Amino acid sequence: MAMKWLRFSLLVLGVFSLCCSTAGYKRVFEEYTQALYQRYPDIRIEGENYLPIPIYRHVASFLSMFKLLVIGLIIIGRDPFAVFGVQAPGIWEWGQQNKIYACMMVFFFSNMIENQLMSTGAFEITLNDVPVWSKLESGHLPSMQQLVQILDNEMKMNVHMNTRTHHHS
Repeated sequence: MAMKWLRFSLLVLGVFSLCCSTAGYKRVFEEYTQALYQRYPDIRIEGENYLPIPIYRHVASFLSMFKLLVIGLIIIGRDPFAVFGVQAPGIWEWGQQNKIYACMMVFFFSNMIENQLMSTGAFEITLNDVPVWSKLESGHLPSMQQLVQILDNEMKMNVHMNTRTHHHS
């Protein structure tokens, strides 16, 4: 019997970017993987990232670099507004007086926006590269019972198609 490939495409971000929904998807993926291995020992399960559209990735990347620049300027005390001949706003003055808080605020606020840009909410499932479930289309995750029923139907259909192909050869 040929090994079946089940692929979950979901959002998994770096350590600093883990948010509640991402951690929830990772937990669901692990729970589903364990249950499916028990039911289908010959199946191979992979998890991969489901990337957002390129413009969101580029904006998030720019924001990540800009965040580091702003934090660096706060730390060294340079006034970037002086370069443009503009008076520094009050928030910049506050940041210079409260460097630790300002750096933390820039870091966390920027990460929050980056997470929103990188979050797709995807939980896409394919069996042998054929889509069998899409959270993006359905709007929700499948229950374990739904997923097992879908996989059983897909595998029965594959076995049926394989036997028909062999009979015609």
